Amino acid sequence: MKTSSKTRKILVILAIALALVAGYLVGGGRHLLHDPGVPAETADTGAKVQYTCGMHPFIIQDEPGTCPICGMRLTPMRPGEDKAAPAERRIKHWVSPMDPTYVRDEPGEDYMGHELVPVYEDGMVPGQILIDPVTMQNMGVRIAPVERRDLTRTIRTVGLVEYEEPRRYMINSKIDGWVERLHVNQTGQTVRRGQALLDIYSPELVSAQEEFLLALRNRDRLAQSPFSEIAAGGERLLEAARTRLKYWDISDRQIEELERTRQVRKTLTLYSPHGGIVTEKAVFQGMRIMGGEDLFQISDLSRVWILTDIYEFEAPWVRAGLNARVELPFAVDVAREGKVAFLYPYLRGETRTLQARIEFDNPDLQLKPGMYANVFIAADPVRDVLAVPRQAVLRSGKRDRVFVALGEGRFEPRTVTIGVTDEEGYMQILSGLRLGEDVVVSAQFMLDSEAKLQEAIEKMMPVPEPVEPEPEIDLEDLF
Repeated sequence: MKTSSKTRKILVILAIALALVAGYLVGGGRHLLHDPGVPAETADTGAKVQYTCGMHPFIIQDEPGTCPICGMRLTPMRPGEDKAAPAERRIKHWVSPMDPTYVRDEPGEDYMGHELVPVYEDGMVPGQILIDPVTMQNMGVRIAPVERRDLTRTIRTVGLVEYEEPRRYMINSKIDGWVERLHVNQTGQTVRRGQALLDIYSPELVSAQEEFLLALRNRDRLAQSPFSEIAAGGERLLEAARTRLKYWDISDRQIEELERTRQVRKTLTLYSPHGGIVTEKAVFQGMRIMGGEDLFQISDLSRVWILTDIYEFEAPWVRAGLNARVELPFAVDVAREGKVAFLYPYLRGETRTLQARIEFDNPDLQLKPGMYANVFIAADPVRDVLAVPRQAVLRSGKRDRVFVALGEGRFEPRTVTIGVTDEEGYMQILSGLRLGEDVVVSAQFMLDSEAKLQEAIEKMMPVPEPVEPEPEIDLEDLF
C-alpha cells in the first residue's frame, strides 16, 4: 500500500512538470518561433485574429469572409474576446423581467408572480442579443422613446341614408273585397294624412251598413218608450253597429253621412292614417283584395337615419353621443352636424362591422334613402397614456413583442399588452414597458430572428454539470 501511494505522488509531480513545459511552449515558445507571415498585431499578442458575425456571434472563423447564415461580412474579434464560451459566465444577481429594480441574490418569483431571470457579470440576461455597432448601422436600426401622450382619432367611414324605421307604415284592408277606384296609383307619390287611398266594394260592408240603418230605426222607435231601459237598449244596439264599421276603418265622416242619408252605399273609401311617400304599392284598380293583405307602404322622410359601418379595431373609440359630421358627395362644401344616436349590439356577418346610427332632420328631403355619405366621427381622446410608434410592435397573433434598446448594442425582446391605436400611428401600451425606455422601430424582424436563433441554440446546449471541488494536496505527503 505504501509503494502504490508513493508511485501516485511521483505521477502527480510528473504531470505538473509536463503542464509547465506545455505552457511555456504554447505561450513564450510561440512568440520565439514567430512566423513572419503572421500580422504584426497577432505577433504582439501571441493570438491569432479571428472573425465573427455581428448577428450570429457563435460563427467564428480564422479568415475573413461572410456569414454562412445571413451572408453579412464577418468582423474581427477584439483581443481577448471569446463569444463562443457562454457557459463560463457567472451569474451576478437575479432580477424581475418586468421591474429591473427588483433584484435578488437567489432565483425565485417577483411580487407579480414572474420568474426572476439571471443577470451575468457581463450585464447580459437570457434572451438578450448583442449586435456590433457596424452591423447595427448596416441593418438600419432606429429607436424611439416610450413616452406619455394623448391619443386621438377621427373615424372616417361611409354611411348609407335609410328610412327611419318608426316612420314607416303599412296600409292594408281588414275585409275582403274589390277595388272599385284607386285614388293613389303611383309609387313615390306624396300622401297626406287623411287622404283617400281607394274605394272598396265588399258584401260584408254592405251588410254592416244595413245593420247600422236597422239599429238606427230601432233606436228611433224605442226612444218613444216610457221605459228608460228599453230606450237605452236601442241606443246600445246602434253603438255596437257603429263600432263594427269603425273596426273596418270606415271613417266617422262616412258613418255620419250614412246616418244622415240613411242610404246604403255600394263602396266605401279607405283613407290614409299617416302622411309620407308611397314607397311600395301592391294594389291595382279592379283587383280583388283579401283581409290583412298589404296594399301600400308609406314612409315619412321628414326625418332619416344614416347607418355607418365601424370596423372591429375602431369599435373601442365609438360610443353613443359622439359628434359626427356628414358630407354628401354632391355637396362636399355643405356639411351636416349630428350625433351618434345608437350603436347596434351586434356585428354584421357579411362585413364584420359594427353599425352606428346618426339621426338627421330632413325637411327639404335632400337626404334620400339609398344615398351614400361621407361620415367623420370625432372620438374621445385617450389622455396621458404610455405609447410607442406602431412600427415598434411585432404582432404574431398569440403575443405582441417589442425590442428594447439597452445601449452598447444590447437588445431585449419584451412582451407587451397593447390598447388602442390613434390616427398618427401611436399605439397604447398597457403593460410591459416603462416611461423613458427606448424601443426599436426598424429592422425588428432581423432582431427577432436572431433572438429566436439564440434561444434555439441555448436549448440545444447541454446543461453544465456541477463541478466538485478538487481535494487539496498536501506537499508533505508527496515526499
